[in-house]
Amino acid sequence: MSDVAAPVAALVEELSKLPGVGVKTAQRLTFFILRSPTDQARRLAEAIIRVKESIVYCSRCYNITETDPCSICSNPGRDQDSICVVEEPLDVLALEKTGVYKGLYHVLHGALSPLNGIGRKDIRIDELLKRLVDGSVHEVILATNPGFEGDYTAGVIKDDIKNKITVPHMKVTTLARGLPLGSDLEYADEGTLSRALEGRREM
Repeated sequence: MSDVAAPVAALVEELSKLPGVGVKTAQRLTFFILRSPTDQARRLAEAIIRVKESIVYCSRCYNITETDPCSICSNPGRDQDSICVVEEPLDVLALEKTGVYKGLYHVLHGALSPLNGIGRKDIRIDELLKRLVDGSVHEVILATNPGFEGDYTAGVIKDDIKNKITVPHMKVTTLARGLPLGSDLEYADEGTLSRALEGRREM
């Protein structure tokens, strides 16, 4: 883009680094922003800065939040004896939309992937185990994404709970397989997720 003004080229380059955004889409977005009113572009820029400056990870569940602990962990009305384990914060949003699950969450921030060099130290498995030691949790719902990496991660967590957590009556369940194999929770519709939660089974 040597003939294009440097600020335009810079914005195209930065937008094209976003997941799922190629150069063509980045160019369209850039020219959309150029044609937009200045205050709209400013609000977009301020929203991006605000997200980076004000969002933190909850020290209990590792979901994204403005306050620590997050609103779910600090809500006394939530079911304190169940934890639903998910891969990403977007999965929490998807499950919350169903209105079915009323317990707590634990966000791993990824899945184990030996082929890609992602091991247990790269995600929040050990932090989950620490939450289970005191015996207050009676059910762990493994809601990792269907597919090899999600299933492998769930299997490792299940084995860790079985071998390292000596808490009687702790149940480990997984979502019912109404979810398409290889799909992500964030893309599933609310009805499918509701049935998957209600039909979860013990691992």
